[in-house]
Amino acid sequence: MAASAKKKIESTASEDGGRRRLGRGLAALIGEPASETGIVEQARGNRKVPIEFLTPNPRNPRQEFNAEALEDLTRSIREKGIVQPILVRPTDAAGQNYEIIAGERRWRAAQAAGLPDVPVMIREVDDREALELAIVENVQRADLNPVEEARGYDKLVQDFEYTQSDLARVIGKSRSHVANTMRLLKLPDAVLAMLVDGRLSAGHARTLITAKNPEELARQIVESGLNVRDAENLTQAPESKSAGNGKAPTKDADTLALEKRLSDTLGLSVAITHKANGSGTIKVKYSDLEQLDDICRRLTGQSN
Repeated sequence: MAASAKKKIESTASEDGGRRRLGRGLAALIGEPASETGIVEQARGNRKVPIEFLTPNPRNPRQEFNAEALEDLTRSIREKGIVQPILVRPTDAAGQNYEIIAGERRWRAAQAAGLPDVPVMIREVDDREALELAIVENVQRADLNPVEEARGYDKLVQDFEYTQSDLARVIGKSRSHVANTMRLLKLPDAVLAMLVDGRLSAGHARTLITAKNPEELARQIVESGLNVRDAENLTQAPESKSAGNGKAPTKDADTLALEKRLSDTLGLSVAITHKANGSGTIKVKYSDLEQLDDICRRLTGQSN
């Protein structure tokens, strides 16, 4: 790894164990050489290699490759070549075989276009850094579907002991975004399949996480073409029945808007019950102790 890149990574280490962070994304690892020597060193890591020397990254969070988009990229590569090098790391001492860190779609399109070789940017990184870079690049490009993004985050948490706050710093997103995305993995496989193929949005899916019958509700949302607000009303209705007549009380638009605002801010499900005399309750649902701890820190004014 280049000295300048190593310095940038280590400078972001936290006090609780000295973990390296890639808070600046690709630039933190690729580096931005300011001197002539640095530029020469970086250029040495850029070269063209035979396309068969590259293999996909088995930890790549991106698993879905849209056929139509891949065909468009293939046509573009036939006409103009690959504009941005594929980020790789060597897999043997001789430096003749490489694993793709970021750019598998370009590699696939280059194969389809019949290119004999491809431009690569070679970096010496471990499994953890390779996964970080793959997630950062794909998230920044918005190339991951919500399920792939959630599974990528979960991989970092399970294999490398990340916290949600760590992930938020690495990918440049809010902690609530990370928490909401990871919660999607609690949904049944049938609902996740709808999310992957685009029949459901992440907003729709989040309304189903605490529902007792998420698959049935997901089908209703898809078949009826409901928007996210309608989906929220649909999933909340069974839990809001009054004891007197068994019917769900209707919430006014202001209350629903406030619930949505608080839910987005906290990254958690919020329900407001407002009574005619002006009193009421606010219910905040959490799914694990980390979320509870986060709520407590916010209410007591403590920093993370």
